Amino acid sequence: RKESSAASDVYKRQALFYSDENGNVNEQSNPNGSLQNIAGIFNKQKNVIGMMPHPERMIDPALSGEDGSIFFENLINNLK
Repeated sequence: RKESSAASDVYKRQALFYSDENGNVNEQSNPNGSLQNIAGIFNKQKNVIGMMPHPERMIDPALSGEDGSIFFENLINNLK
């Protein structure tokens, strides 16, 4: 089956996926049932990302935990 150009465009813009701790993308690691485990997608210019998870809510152990800090630390380290 041939992919439509719109579907192909969306596929190329996928930025983040829900995965397990080993990086495997599977149904069990998808907390909200998003299509193809998509957790984030770029705009066409790839200079803006829309994300479903909210790592900013997970950076303070007093509020909810620190797991979100990993995302921001990796982002900063990769921008250097």
